[in-house]
Amino acid sequence: EVQLQASGGGLVHSGGSLRLSCTVSGFVFHNYAVGWFRRAPGKEDKGVLCIGDSDGETYAADSVKGRFTCSTDNARNTAYLQMNSLKPEDTAVYYCAADPFLSRLRDGRSDYWGQGTQVTVSS
Repeated sequence: EVQLQASGGGLVHSGGSLRLSCTVSGFVFHNYAVGWFRRAPGKEDKGVLCIGDSDGETYAADSVKGRFTCSTDNARNTAYLQMNSLKPEDTAVYYCAADPFLSRLRDGRSDYWGQGTQVTVSS
């Protein structure tokens, strides 16, 4: 059974940092890319933020470039989203998703999603 477990969310002041983790099981981790998405309050869609795979290929949305970095650790079957210089508008539920194709994740498509972790940035 494929499972993704996102963690690391919480309350942080504007300008602060958080690192989210996404631990995966049930598939060969290095064959998959892991993407990070978020759903802002009152929004239905999950916007893609950052995607990384074990080959070192990454994608970051323009809105978070320079502030958010994603990475993967094959030994721990875990993907990370490092978020720096957080702003109140970064407040959202953050999700991770996995897919063999980075291009699918860029389109917001995946069969495997984590449960989401809340990030709240106070001003």
